[in-house]
Amino acid sequence: MTQQSPERSARTPRLGAVILTMGNRPEELRALLESVAKQDGDRIEVVVVGNGAPLPELPEGVRTVELPENLGIPGGRNVGIEAFGPSGSEVDALLFLDDDGLLPGTDTAELVRAAFAGDPELGIISFRIADPDTGETQRRHVPRLRAADPMRSSRVTTFLGGANAVRTKVIAEVGGLPDEFFYAHEETDLAWRALDAGWAIDYRADMVLHHPTTAPSRHAVYHRMVARNRVWLARRNLPALLVPVYLGVWLLLTLARRPSRPALRAWLGGFKEGWTTPCGARRPMRWRTVWRLTRLGRPPVI
Repeated sequence: MTQQSPERSARTPRLGAVILTMGNRPEELRALLESVAKQDGDRIEVVVVGNGAPLPELPEGVRTVELPENLGIPGGRNVGIEAFGPSGSEVDALLFLDDDGLLPGTDTAELVRAAFAGDPELGIISFRIADPDTGETQRRHVPRLRAADPMRSSRVTTFLGGANAVRTKVIAEVGGLPDEFFYAHEETDLAWRALDAGWAIDYRADMVLHHPTTAPSRHAVYHRMVARNRVWLARRNLPALLVPVYLGVWLLLTLARRPSRPALRAWLGGFKEGWTTPCGARRPMRWRTVWRLTRLGRPPVI
């Protein structure tokens, strides 16, 4: 990991935001943009990417990119990154926010700036997602195994895709999100590469994104892509010895959850697809990174 110069570390980090939309949530998108505009401190430059869909009318000053086809979540977000220059170089960090989310506090951006300015090893911040009506945080939205207390901040090994901030130096060093994943596990792929390069990831309970409670299985492609991308994730990033261990554990966990027959059929089809299709460049993490993940409570076999 390249060390920041003292001058760069002392300067207030410049923030940008990437918001991906399919144009079907115009009211929620406008509310999110208003919450970003209300953030304390310097103005946040915003890019809204229409992922295979035309964009609604947006506030003045918001940059827009309309893609002719849906590139998936990682592909669309990568386009948003490049709208800020190569690897997002116009800014020091990028917020990635779901288009149906909302920043309820006005201090989130200042908290992000302070976190990055105060810790030069910090590369990624995962926000806490809370239901706007109940204030509850789903266990799956706490990116660690010990998820019972969502109000506890900690170092973690992955992050939430639509509620985070990423230092652009991380993207410049290890690359962006994996386009080919389209949906599911793209954040963990980037997280593992960042950790292997020496960066740290924090889950911050005090940085909140309001988002309605949903189930990931609402997406028609969920079971197939979760399984396919799980295999790709292992093939791309894990030492060869750990690939069958990691995937064997996930196969057993999936069977233990007793999914419906159609869901299991889709999952097994995706699992097979993950082995028989190209997964992108293989860059196995070092064993010291495996040990680092283990010390953080999530060895890469779970």
